[in-house]
Amino acid sequence: MKYKHDTHIHIDLLENISNVISQIENNKIYTIAVTNLPPLYEKLNKELNSKYIRVALGFHPDLINQYKKYIPDMWKNLNQTKYIGEVGLDPKNKSKIEFHNQINFFEELINRCNALDKKIISIHSRGAVKEIMAILRNGFNGKIILHWYSGIIKYLEESLDLGFYYSINKAMLQSNNGKKIISKIPLNRLLIESDAPFINHHNYSHDLQLTINKLSRLKKLDVNEMESILSNNFEKILRE
Repeated sequence: MKYKHDTHIHIDLLENISNVISQIENNKIYTIAVTNLPPLYEKLNKELNSKYIRVALGFHPDLINQYKKYIPDMWKNLNQTKYIGEVGLDPKNKSKIEFHNQINFFEELINRCNALDKKIISIHSRGAVKEIMAILRNGFNGKIILHWYSGIIKYLEESLDLGFYYSINKAMLQSNNGKKIISKIPLNRLLIESDAPFINHHNYSHDLQLTINKLSRLKKLDVNEMESILSNNFEKILRE
């Protein structure tokens, strides 16, 4: 059975939350709603009640230094959900100390996740793929999704060897670098994301379908075949 999915959306940051949730429900889009801080995870998890949406516990790397006080809350909530995100590393506009703090947090997160049941983790790796790989190549017992991957091909090939998945959005399909990266990703490692509202969507479910259509053209596949592949990939990360 084919079904659509969205592995990375910031539902709590949308202006039209109820409208998007209605589209998710009506179109049966299995969705991972990432969060940027543990208290935001707690709030959304209490408020949201949907068969099609799972809330992910997140701590955006840009917020690590500003909101250190919430790090204990991250560990407190870690065993309550299978889904982790948005987490990762991002050195942009950060001092060496601030980036080092990000690395320490991410490394501890991976170690703690490895000590628990298998997690599905959506990772932000902009400008820090080398450091991400240095931590993850030691092993992870769950599933890794590299969100909006923009790193070099060398690390793409290594991450493929480690079994990572890649969530593709419409912005990637509109850039030459994004299309180059996607062309290197095997069909069985592809997933779809919206990254709304950081990527603007005039009509959420319609734009998600357009992303699938463009991905189909790039991979030279029939849309129905691509939908089946994406559905199978998403089901695999949930069940393994």
